[in-house]
Amino acid sequence: MCGRYVVISKIVEIEDRFNVKSVGPFSPNYNIGPGSKAPVITDKEPGKLNFFQFGLTPFWAKKKMYFFNARAEGDQNKENDPLYKGGMGIVKKPAFRKAIRSQRCLVIADCFIEGTTKEKLDKPHVVHLGKGERPFAFAGIWDEWVDKETGEILQSFAIITTTPNDVLQRIPHHRSPVILPKEMERKWLDTSLPLSEVTAMLAPWERSGMNAYPISTDIKNPRNNNPDLLKPTGEPICKTADLKLEQNLVLEGMGYSHARQRKD
Repeated sequence: MCGRYVVISKIVEIEDRFNVKSVGPFSPNYNIGPGSKAPVITDKEPGKLNFFQFGLTPFWAKKKMYFFNARAEGDQNKENDPLYKGGMGIVKKPAFRKAIRSQRCLVIADCFIEGTTKEKLDKPHVVHLGKGERPFAFAGIWDEWVDKETGEILQSFAIITTTPNDVLQRIPHHRSPVILPKEMERKWLDTSLPLSEVTAMLAPWERSGMNAYPISTDIKNPRNNNPDLLKPTGEPICKTADLKLEQNLVLEGMGYSHARQRKD
């Protein structure tokens, strides 16, 4: 699952990284969860940074829904076998089959939160990529739903998940969000792409640099939203990793300055 994640990069940094223009302001969010507004880049407006609700409501729904994750395998691979190489059942799921074909988006993130499979957010971890690899993009799908009673238009999205890579297995967690390599981001937004090429991108992150470290259970409360949520409470999963990145996430990327670091 990927039900919590973090976006702390400044708007100008996101605009430069993804070559887009923002449609509005956005404050750093250390605890994005279902129901939160968060930045996305859609195939419909690939030059804009929009802000949609995390938790997808399909266009056909009678009431608001919150599909915050969409399994790449659909109803297949129920055992979450990390070596699974079968079909991508997402293309058949009623909530996602239209969106995976024609309503794809990049979901912007700096890092994400995962608990263990059994204890969930009672044992939370920050998962991040290597140095210089943030912000990055999850593979997402979006939809637009109209409330027939009020006329309200809701634009929402879900993050696609896949089998766990080595780092997620070490936490241990049974799923992983699909993170797109930089060179595949614009390809993901190309709605002319054959479906077979789309589903081929739904793979776990296997490049070097990913790591994770434990944090406080304060992240469980969706009302908590501050840099302290991301402070390490223990050693990183990959013991040989450089701790400078974790320190930068907390002290620089999360709103602290060097002056404040010395003062504290």
